[in-house]
Amino acid sequence: MAVRMTGEVKIWQRRERGKQLAIWVGWLVSVAIFVYCWQLISEKTIWMFVNDAPRQAADLAERMIPPKWEYLDKLWIPLWDTLNIATLGTVMALILAVPIAFCAARNTTPSVLLVRPVALFIIVSSRSINSLVWALMLVTIIGPGVVAGILAIGFRSIGFCAKLLYEAIEEIDETQVEAITATGANRAQTLAFGIVPQIMPAFAGISIFRWDINIRESTVLGLVGAGGIGLQLDASISTLAWTQVSVILLAILATVIVSEWVSAKVRHAVI
Repeated sequence: MAVRMTGEVKIWQRRERGKQLAIWVGWLVSVAIFVYCWQLISEKTIWMFVNDAPRQAADLAERMIPPKWEYLDKLWIPLWDTLNIATLGTVMALILAVPIAFCAARNTTPSVLLVRPVALFIIVSSRSINSLVWALMLVTIIGPGVVAGILAIGFRSIGFCAKLLYEAIEEIDETQVEAITATGANRAQTLAFGIVPQIMPAFAGISIFRWDINIRESTVLGLVGAGGIGLQLDASISTLAWTQVSVILLAILATVIVSEWVSAKVRHAVI
């Protein structure tokens, strides 16, 4: 708030002139960047296709109706594979994320200068690479199949779980740890009785939340050969079997809805 004197009259202004000018300059720069980016997008966009998109979407929707419900019998095993990919990948990520999280947290890491940077690097590396990219690399290395999907989900989830968990570790109540340490407990006992009970609700929530996310991600890994229902989706799209595609999409939607309901029930029961 600034005050400017004009004779004997006080004029109240919300901001000083320099601050107001800086705000206007910021807006001007933001608009200029937006216009420049829009120009780049426009130059590389074929607007004729964009204008024709509604008609193409309507035509595709007509081809997908009615769904080929008898094809549903061929989807049970791929759906089961998808659930296994998500579940086993999540379990793998949690097993690896726990020690990484303890190494990354400032109050539990063995070395702030050496171990913690390595743990943080692992977390950032895992979170920076999408699960589809992980799947592409793993399919190239170990071949197509469910194993590649499990590893892709696991490697992608390590950073997510470890980051949230180490933040929960750093936010614990230190007085409880000090009280247990004062009784003569060693480091392992302090960890087991002073830290772990405090982070268990966060650990349960992170586990369920990540499993719910992995259900969604695992449905598309088959597009790059990593197993699951995505294989059927890719094959149906490649052969233009749109009535089968509609059944697959409905099956994926139903799976996601069920997983969301299950995760919500488990989360309320555990936390």
